[in-house]
Amino acid sequence: MREAVFVKRNTPKWQDYEQSSAQDPDELTDQYIELTDDLSFARTFYPNAAVTQYLNNLATTKHRQLYANKTEDRNRFVSFWAVELPVVVRQNHQKLLYSLLFFLAAALIGAVSAANDETFVRLILGDGYVNQTLENIRKNDPMAIYKSGSQADMFLGITFNNIKVSFIAFVAGLLFSVGTVYLLFSNGVMLGAFQYFFFQKGVLLKSVLAIWIHGTLEISAIVIAGAAGIVLGNSLLFPKTYSRLVSFQRGAKDGLKMAVGLVPIFIAAGFLESFVTRLPLHPVVSFSIIAVSAGFIGWYFIIYPIKVSRQID
Repeated sequence: MREAVFVKRNTPKWQDYEQSSAQDPDELTDQYIELTDDLSFARTFYPNAAVTQYLNNLATTKHRQLYANKTEDRNRFVSFWAVELPVVVRQNHQKLLYSLLFFLAAALIGAVSAANDETFVRLILGDGYVNQTLENIRKNDPMAIYKSGSQADMFLGITFNNIKVSFIAFVAGLLFSVGTVYLLFSNGVMLGAFQYFFFQKGVLLKSVLAIWIHGTLEISAIVIAGAAGIVLGNSLLFPKTYSRLVSFQRGAKDGLKMAVGLVPIFIAAGFLESFVTRLPLHPVVSFSIIAVSAGFIGWYFIIYPIKVSRQID
């Protein structure tokens, strides 16, 4: 690339950074990374040019600003949930839609496969689970499996496992999003086969009113974790105007924020599964919990991010 083209293409960005009074550590870090990337390019191709000296001075200034702002704002915890995470989610709503579509397609495949192959459910869920559930259905208590075991142990085990699965879905994005899509597909197929099994046995409504008390949060969080993995994978596949390294750093940071943001969701889902699902609730109460959970997910991950982004813009 000719020096004149390089300068013309990037001058507006450099001027914006030069005049910026940003105090947010993440924004300063992004600016510093981009400037050092441009500086590295200039040093390689135009070592003695004025633009190289200019970029060196600007990067040094940003470095000083960055380390002058090392002390975290006391309200950083609040700002993460109120602003940072919603903004990242809004920027990646398209990936969230892709993740949901992958998952729903897989669930449909799972249901259709279970409908056409009697052995499919056993293959997916295991003979032990299917046999135990059939026995519970004969006893007119299809959800009895959720009533066994210590509530505290169940809560810790379920919560830890769900958090682990979400971070695996995120890290699997390193396989250029293929690993994440595979995990979404396998979980979707399992859910589709699982729900069709209860439909086939005539207890679909009972299963929905019990399982989706915790499943609304849990399944939603898995889909969002899948979106975080796609963000990471796409940063490697489609770096756009950034170098692949800078694109990966940005994608990893955004995807990690989304994955970390799911921890409270999984804690709430684990609590509901361990302490509430087992209770003999009236259908209205069960439906209310499901509706509130779905409403929260829709508000915090779709409506609220749009609102915050508009305010910032």
